[in-house]
Amino acid sequence: MPLDIRTVYWEDGRVKLIDQTRLPDEFVILEYTDYRDVVRAIKSMEVRGAPAIGVAAALGIALGAQSIGDVDAAEFLQRLDEIANEFRATRPTAVNLFWAVDRMLRTARDNAGLTLDELKRRLVEEALSILREDIEINRSIGRHGAELIRDGDTVLTHCNAGALATAGYGTALGVIRAAAESGKKVKVIADETRPRLQGMRLTAWELLRYGIPVTVITDNMAAWVMAGGMVNCVIVGADRIARNGDVANKIGTYGLAVLARAHAVPFYAAAPMSTVDLSIPDGTHIPIEERSAAEVTHIAGTRIAPDGVSVLNPAFDVTPAEYVTAIITERGILRPPFMTSLAEAGAMD
Repeated sequence: MPLDIRTVYWEDGRVKLIDQTRLPDEFVILEYTDYRDVVRAIKSMEVRGAPAIGVAAALGIALGAQSIGDVDAAEFLQRLDEIANEFRATRPTAVNLFWAVDRMLRTARDNAGLTLDELKRRLVEEALSILREDIEINRSIGRHGAELIRDGDTVLTHCNAGALATAGYGTALGVIRAAAESGKKVKVIADETRPRLQGMRLTAWELLRYGIPVTVITDNMAAWVMAGGMVNCVIVGADRIARNGDVANKIGTYGLAVLARAHAVPFYAAAPMSTVDLSIPDGTHIPIEERSAAEVTHIAGTRIAPDGVSVLNPAFDVTPAEYVTAIITERGILRPPFMTSLAEAGAMD
């Protein structure tokens, strides 16, 4: 199996992606000819991670466009908007998905004067541009962030912000990979990340492929390893970053940030600028996805909780900006005050 991971891609007029629900036991590539199946794949987390679901949505919209029959431009745009709304309704927290959907619709409107076949080809081209740009952006994030990691450091990470969460290379894990590729000896501690165990199932799987030493801990061990001086920095991904620097990421991230502050450990979030939502002032405006109780009450299909117990299962939490040492983007390392640094970086568009 090649070292580089193609999480989601376009081949022979189909959307293909790694089924992340089957990892690490099975490496399975799913392929779709119907955009509705891509919608379902995002909902079911066969593909997951903020940048990855943005790319999947873009490719899914391009796929859906191919199924629209011989109609005039106005009806084509109307039907494409209906397809886009199905993708918008999949997962509410990660802003990359909405960014990608809006970009695809804007491309359709800007090219509505083309013939139908040309317009459909143009949408495929745009989706592939989004995919290629994501990989290049991640590599740039990695180059910038690698400066923050010293030779011999141990990095604690949460959930999975690697190639599997993107079109390729990764954000938080991209920073770690870039540091290792530069010759630094880096070790990683990966939180298991309950309830879906993405840290144990996916992050550990990726790092083993790259030859980067990784140790898995349960989520409630983080304070102990920090107190023991075993962690030099925390690097996580992000699903949405507000204008003031509040960071939404996988549930449990906020607690890590508080612990990092208590133990004087730098806490970094790594994300592309498409994850930054300058339209909202702070994290209280970020919608938090509530997922099925079965994710908590069951492991691998086996119930571990008493039957009938009530469950709260928010998929994300919001880390206040005051706990974030820096945000690593493709445009550099952004530091407080984030209201200024994020706005200046966003103004580069």
